[in-house]
Amino acid sequence: MFRKVWEMACYSGFLAAREAARLMLPHRRGAIFFTGATASLRGGVGFAAFASAKFGLRAVAQSAARELGPKNIHVAHLVIDAGVDTAWVRERIRQSEGDEALNNLPPGRLMRPDSVADAYWQLYQQPPDAWTFECEIRPSGEKW
Repeated sequence: MFRKVWEMACYSGFLAAREAARLMLPHRRGAIFFTGATASLRGGVGFAAFASAKFGLRAVAQSAARELGPKNIHVAHLVIDAGVDTAWVRERIRQSEGDEALNNLPPGRLMRPDSVADAYWQLYQQPPDAWTFECEIRPSGEKW
């Protein structure tokens, strides 16, 4: 399981970035954004595989940013510190916490997909003289 999590959360990011960079380099511009999680910054009980994979993805992103930034390719890493309000996340909440919890989600527990997309879009629009490498986003109700 550890190896599979690493392949899905770290190695796949490396491969995707490598191929994207190959297409962007001849054009001397582009953007590659990696999606991390709280586990990118700290491990938790029972999450050794996921945390190490997300730590690794963050390191891949840092290395890529240092290599590709001078070539006008913006590389950023976003820490998504909460669930995104999708049908899949809602079903997981229902399965683990029950229908009542799902029906009474407190405001600020989940992030709307539009809000997450806005964070990515804001990064994409940054001028090269003020690029952000790492951005953390979370809803107001998230304890951090």
